Amino acid sequence: MRITMAAAGLAGLLVLTACGSGSEPAATGPATLRMTIWTGNAEHLSLLNSIADEYKKTHQDVAAIKFDTLPIENYTTTLTTQIAGGNAPDLAWILENSAPDFVGSGALAPLNNLVQPEQLAPATTKLWQQEGKLYAYPFSTSPFGVFVNLDLLKQAGQKPPKAGWTWEQAIAAAAAVNKESGKAGLVVRDFDYKGWDNLATVWGGWGAEAWSEDGRTCGFAKPEMVEAMTFLHKAIFTDKALPAPGSTADFFAGEAGMTITQISRASLLKDATFKWDLIPLPTGPKGAYSVIGQAGIGVIKKSPNAAKAADFLSFLSNPDNSAKLGQYFPPPRTQLLTAESLGKSNPLLKPEQLQQVVIDGISTGRVKPSHAGQAELAQTVRAQLDQLWQPGADVTKTLAGVCTAIQPMLAK
Repeated sequence: MRITMAAAGLAGLLVLTACGSGSEPAATGPATLRMTIWTGNAEHLSLLNSIADEYKKTHQDVAAIKFDTLPIENYTTTLTTQIAGGNAPDLAWILENSAPDFVGSGALAPLNNLVQPEQLAPATTKLWQQEGKLYAYPFSTSPFGVFVNLDLLKQAGQKPPKAGWTWEQAIAAAAAVNKESGKAGLVVRDFDYKGWDNLATVWGGWGAEAWSEDGRTCGFAKPEMVEAMTFLHKAIFTDKALPAPGSTADFFAGEAGMTITQISRASLLKDATFKWDLIPLPTGPKGAYSVIGQAGIGVIKKSPNAAKAADFLSFLSNPDNSAKLGQYFPPPRTQLLTAESLGKSNPLLKPEQLQQVVIDGISTGRVKPSHAGQAELAQTVRAQLDQLWQPGADVTKTLAGVCTAIQPMLAK
């Protein structure tokens, strides 16, 4: 069985944590805190640094706070390698797909006094809790929506879509955009025929799931998934509604009619030369649904600065700073999940857009697929799905092959 570098890194982390004796001795003197993050966006970094500078004004025991950007393509691999190699950060931005491994391994310090659970929307904490304790603060809980280029749709003779639209309508509009303009119809951002978990934004409309709620049974071969992926395959290769493998298109540069992504991308439309809208995901045969991308910030338990790191995290996640971060990362705090509050930090988005996509989405949404041993699972699924991304693929057979490959991993 092949094990990816990321999987090996997580395995090393688990061994290291299991054999360790807790945190390292507390450091003395002013500390330099390091937090790994995946974003290199200048606006994100500017905001994070401004919050850190404000914190240092009243905390002389912290000399510096450094945000260490790791490439998203191998973020978890690099992070786990650092931890296993004795170069662990003090805090880490953790993606939802590796949450079960980090929370379950004991690598993170419990955040007992960080926040009262009742201050957070219940749907936001599930991945980050174990035995009633919170192990990472879910600072970003961001439902997926559809950004629409209204000019391209009008050029293709399509009416502006509204909440409650269907997947059939979405694909028809996307195909029309491609036919009339030659530009891409619909882009599932960050999918690119590699990030298959982003397709949860599509198959959720059919009630499909990668695996069962308890994580022990593969869902790829079930009828709901076969129907959803058959629909998607036709949309790609027959309707030409999505870019084919090997093709790329940037919605925010005006190269596509629609894209599925999160509100953190809205800042890219600040200088847009086309009219646009943001609406909820289309409804599927099973009705309306929402899918959430999530990230948490945890304190690495073995850090000699763990106590100071936890105190900074408490400051970073307080209501005032959560509101600031809400411009890019929808907060889990219930008091901030209002159109009025989110609108203050998201001036490009209308109250209706924030209510329908973000607030309603958080209350009803399911987080993208996550599972212990996700790194190995992710590569195995991707390798099996490679067979699907060609015109003559046998959808049913390919999806059955996915289950054959991953069921032994799920049943461990």
